[in-house]
Amino acid sequence: MGYRQAAVLVSVSFFLGEFLPLILTVYPLKCPTAIDPFITPPYADAQTIASLDPKALLHGIVILGLVGLIGKLHKWDESAVFFDGSSLAAYIFALAVYMTVGIPACRTVADPVPNVDTKDDQIEALRILSAGNTIIIVLLGGILALQAGQQWARRLEDNAAAEAATEKTKAAVPEKKAGAAAESKKDK
Repeated sequence: MGYRQAAVLVSVSFFLGEFLPLILTVYPLKCPTAIDPFITPPYADAQTIASLDPKALLHGIVILGLVGLIGKLHKWDESAVFFDGSSLAAYIFALAVYMTVGIPACRTVADPVPNVDTKDDQIEALRILSAGNTIIIVLLGGILALQAGQQWARRLEDNAAAEAATEKTKAAVPEKKAGAAAESKKDK
């Protein structure tokens, strides 16, 4: 594993660590009989996310993941095109979902527009945020699966190359004839 793959795994794992706990707290909102979300943790979670100060850390990790995937794609072999290209597409799609769904929904919940955003709008924004987070988690899990598949394919390819090399060296070494007698010290 190189630095580029480590950059991808670190950024994906960071975002999974950010979104998985949110799924657990926002899950009751997916049910129509959910209790009032302003009494439950989802409201507080959305407010916390919307008012985070270290946005530079979040942006830095997004860029780290993009640089890692583009750097891995730079190698341009079959493995990079399939696994890293698919991972890059999933990463960009997850980023687009976060920017177009997650950020506006968090803003609606955390800082509603007076006389425009009602309590029902905020509950709906939390439900949309929950659905967007679920999509993002599935995409990030797919990236991890693709990266694991790439490592498995490389190991399989390396094992096949090693077996081919041992077969080649076995074929190059001449075998003694079965009927030939072993040389003794006198014959030498």
